[in-house]
Amino acid sequence: MAKETKQIIRRREPGYRSVTERLKDFDEVERCLSDDELVLQASRCMSCGTPFCHAYACPLANVIPETNELVANGRWKEALKLLLSTHPFPEFTARICPALCEGSCVLGINEEAVSIRHIEKAIIEKGFEKGWIKPRPLVKKHREKVAVIGSGPSGLAAAEILNQKGYEVTVYDKALSPGGLLMYGIPNFKLNKQIIWRRINLMKEEGVIFEGGIAVGEDISFNYLKRHFAAILLAGGAEEPRDLIIPGRNLKGIHFALDLLKAQNKRILGEPLTAEEDINATGKNVVVIGGGDTGSDCIGTAIRQGAKAIYQMEIMPRAPEKRGEGNAWPLWPVVDRVSSSHQEGGTRHWSVATKEFSGNQSNEVVKVHCCEVDWVEEDGSLTPQRIDNTDFALAADLVLLSLGFSGPGPNPLADAIGLARDERGNILVDDRHLTSVDGIFCAGDIARGQSLVVRAMADGVQAAADIDKFLR
Repeated sequence: MAKETKQIIRRREPGYRSVTERLKDFDEVERCLSDDELVLQASRCMSCGTPFCHAYACPLANVIPETNELVANGRWKEALKLLLSTHPFPEFTARICPALCEGSCVLGINEEAVSIRHIEKAIIEKGFEKGWIKPRPLVKKHREKVAVIGSGPSGLAAAEILNQKGYEVTVYDKALSPGGLLMYGIPNFKLNKQIIWRRINLMKEEGVIFEGGIAVGEDISFNYLKRHFAAILLAGGAEEPRDLIIPGRNLKGIHFALDLLKAQNKRILGEPLTAEEDINATGKNVVVIGGGDTGSDCIGTAIRQGAKAIYQMEIMPRAPEKRGEGNAWPLWPVVDRVSSSHQEGGTRHWSVATKEFSGNQSNEVVKVHCCEVDWVEEDGSLTPQRIDNTDFALAADLVLLSLGFSGPGPNPLADAIGLARDERGNILVDDRHLTSVDGIFCAGDIARGQSLVVRAMADGVQAAADIDKFLR
């Protein structure tokens, strides 16, 4: 009798729309797998005795093996309930999270990791499609009201949890539309704004109040907040971009990367742009300085706007294709990642330092002057050293600085009441998310420093629990 051979199921990616098709619009580029394919992908999960994806990697502690098992058995509605028990907004992270869970998937030691992000995206989208997600009749069982300042990932997550717990929550934001970085900083081709509005409208129907176009600390005072709210949560994010102070920095045409992304998202939202905000790459030579996700997002945006040429410069060396020594599982795999935007065009340079910018008589940038660097170990750390005779210049009409964020920067409310800050400028909090002023809490990047959306959400969830304990 012949031995029965077990079918080996390989990881399958949903892939993207064709480059020719997707460059004609700003719609989401990622495709979806069919239900049958997703059931097969979920069946790859080994339901490990010690699931590192859940216990080690996921900031929200999503119950991943059990969720995968439910999907593998076609029990989608139960999978949705389990996913929402730990995660307020799976539809966001399923589109933009780097999937830390997959980096620590046990199957990933010998095979490709389970497609956790794609499975979670399918679960939440099926929930909306089938009408399983609908406004819940929440009763306001507490007399205390809570103000959330900032409607980005951490602020939205905290507002969602506090509303579920029975508090009246008002979310203030200086921007016209809620969503913070999700709405204004992430390109529409990665996270469609209608996905965000779908969730915002659901939160409104459940009682969360959103007040846009209000700078707290300027348009309304701390005294006003104290009179109307029992607790205040600051969730303004890290908004101070890192600059590149080199000769020529004051030339016209040099902007922070987020300025380009904000401008394009405002166009999509139909919001007005000032002359200063109206930045675009049409017909221009674009140089993106910084090799991270935001820089990649600028590439995809500039290509769609009709840039003439695009270059991305990164001072760090190119990462290896596979894990290197010292980067063993279950650590996050530091490998070269090619985004959908990189597939669309542009030229990437690694181990390159920017020396100066030069301009024309109109004080406009025309060239970026660079050189190659070598990373040398000094006193136990690696430092970049310029390599002789490697200088080169690139034509540039638009330069985008994508160097991350150094901290929250000035904050009208925090500065008005003198909230204590740490040595990096972040708002100082204790282990209960309390600031130096009683009754004022802080969550997300404004307190923890620049990080991932999923970490900001997790911090918002925990801050909401701490506020509930404080008020009860």
